[in-house]
Amino acid sequence: MQSLIEHARAFSTSVAEQRGDFAALADGQRPQALFISCSDARIVPSLITGARPGEIFELRTAGNIVPRHRIEANCGVGATLEYAVIALQVPDIVVCGHSCCDAVQDMVVGKSLPGMALFNRWLQRAEFRSRPASLQRRGVATQRHLETQLEHVRSYPCVALRLRQRRLRLHGWFYDIASGEMSAYDARERIFRPL
Repeated sequence: MQSLIEHARAFSTSVAEQRGDFAALADGQRPQALFISCSDARIVPSLITGARPGEIFELRTAGNIVPRHRIEANCGVGATLEYAVIALQVPDIVVCGHSCCDAVQDMVVGKSLPGMALFNRWLQRAEFRSRPASLQRRGVATQRHLETQLEHVRSYPCVALRLRQRRLRLHGWFYDIASGEMSAYDARERIFRPL
């Protein structure tokens, strides 16, 4: 923790030296994209994208799960999606999955973690579905999970409307932790290609 504290102190000094760049951020935000990713500590959206402060609006959830839209549900994920699409009018949404995802692995084996009722119920919102034979290749389960989360994003009325109006683009990215390789989902072919 001490190294994080020291970096935060150094960052404050750095910001003070670049006051003009950061002062403009106080007037509001116009991010280029909403970036939905896993809460996993190994996933750092600004590192992956090279984004500077104000360039991406981040939504991080365990397992990069986006629950399917339900009118009666009060959900922080849905609220963030609406805000990004309607208030900020982001032109792009990226849902980024990754290899070695503990949440997806727990879903694959049907594992329920003791003492973690909220986490276990959260995983059920993923609507995970994959055939056991398809799970043998590395990364296949997490890629199928990403496809499902893209479907869930499309279920939100504000997203569906902007997609129909061609005012929004939806992207599925997959990050391989071991190699650092990024791939993008091709919805027509239902495959992932190098980004």
